[in-house]
Amino acid sequence: MYFEKPGKVNTEKTLELAYQRGQELGINEVVVASSKGETAFLALDIFNNFKITVVTYYCGFKEPFKNVMPDEVKSKLRDQGAEVITATHALSGVERSLFNKYKGGFPVLLIADTLRLFGQGVKVAVEISIMAADSGALTGKDIISVGGTSRGADAALVLKPTNQSDLFDMRIREVICKPGNF
Repeated sequence: MYFEKPGKVNTEKTLELAYQRGQELGINEVVVASSKGETAFLALDIFNNFKITVVTYYCGFKEPFKNVMPDEVKSKLRDQGAEVITATHALSGVERSLFNKYKGGFPVLLIADTLRLFGQGVKVAVEISIMAADSGALTGKDIISVGGTSRGADAALVLKPTNQSDLFDMRIREVICKPGNF
């Protein structure tokens, strides 16, 4: 499915489509990007009998030494059965600081920008799957990965996850939904 525009307005439909496709394929793991917890709580309501991994921004993303997702939100998500990970962005990390300082072109940033050709949410869905894999949250079986543009969710993929050291072994099997105009 292609949405008319990107963003939060597509969150519920994205999660519903992702859940339905996961059910059809017998997939029971979902990775969801969430900064404040809204998308994660909605995913907990929709993804019955799924292992839910919530990936949030690394500490310092917006302000040095500060988490974007409050600790009480993380605790509540964990209490409701989600695994919550806070990790460095797999497709920028330290390379972003090199780019900012030296103004050069760097391979990981090129990969991120190439994925953005499909939309920010698609790039995020790929990135959070790597972050979840690197944290030890995934089994290695195919997953549903849900990302978004700014706030909320607007893209969902079926993919074979990998750790960052094996990025090119990842397989994006299906695009469940994404914005057509972005």
